[in-house]
Amino acid sequence: MTATRPINRMKTADNSDNLRPEPIAVSPFGKRRYHAWNEQVKVRRGGRVQKVSVIAGFTCPNRDGLVGWGGCTFCNNEGFTPGYLERSQSITEQIDAGLDFLHRRYPTTTRFIAYFQSYSNTYGEFERLRACYQEALSHPQICGLALGTRPDCLPDDVLDYLAELAREHIIELEIGVESCNDAVLARVNRGHDFAASVDAIQRAAARGLEVTAHVMLGLPGESFQSMLDGAGELSALPIHALKIHQLQLVRGTALARQWQRDPASVPLLGEQACIELLADFIECLSPAILLQRVGSEVPPSLKLAPEWNLRLSELAPRISAELARRGSWQGCRYLPRGYIAACHEHRPPHH
Repeated sequence: MTATRPINRMKTADNSDNLRPEPIAVSPFGKRRYHAWNEQVKVRRGGRVQKVSVIAGFTCPNRDGLVGWGGCTFCNNEGFTPGYLERSQSITEQIDAGLDFLHRRYPTTTRFIAYFQSYSNTYGEFERLRACYQEALSHPQICGLALGTRPDCLPDDVLDYLAELAREHIIELEIGVESCNDAVLARVNRGHDFAASVDAIQRAAARGLEVTAHVMLGLPGESFQSMLDGAGELSALPIHALKIHQLQLVRGTALARQWQRDPASVPLLGEQACIELLADFIECLSPAILLQRVGSEVPPSLKLAPEWNLRLSELAPRISAELARRGSWQGCRYLPRGYIAACHEHRPPHH
């Protein structure tokens, strides 16, 4: 599905050179113009598979002192924790509460997987991990697990166990990469480098596990070009799917406080600039990688900035419209061992 037409040099509105793929009438991915995870799952699994969020009470090595304190500067788990969850409930009770909510929202959906999302859900004593996973899988309406974690929390014994579970269940391993730039990772107090992500992804994939990588665009210190470089770095890895989030400042985080003290130290993308960046990133990404998310949305009560009028449900159509305007699609600038970085050499960073 990689583009076969030549890349032509075109003039932009400011009369600077820009490399653009020659437009074609029909995208390899239809009107969406990218390889959508939801559509692939419906075909592969025979219908929608919905995630039911649970909180298992795990923590993070970047919070408990193993690799650091305070967590990542952008992180506040309340920003993506569903309102129906109560930490005092057991995993089974949380699944029941989630299913009650989701059955009303998606009445025709019959397949559900338990989503361990908050903090690092492969970090802890092995027996406790196994007990949590087994409790979720023992629920009669749960057919698999989605596990959000960090690349430095995936020892071989855990990966071996997940590979064993994957023989009979859907197992999605979501690894937080966030950035492929080590200087950016250090700046946001991530506590690991990109090499850790490469190692974890390769070890997981070698066991047959399907890896979803998570990246965040617009972190402090990240340039426009380094983000596009990241698309090439990720494309070279055995990644099944990708979640892309744009930077949003969540109340109660170190990054939000930093922005309040000095807004210039945390440059934020405007709405249109973000859409253009996402389109650029998708163009440079391997067409084989499924896109599970192309953006995120923080609850209004927790979101500090940026101030957009755009809802999450509107973001994907806007990205598809931008790709259509360009006559481009996911992977149209991707090459098997990299991509054409010169596509945007003329363009300054959005920051």
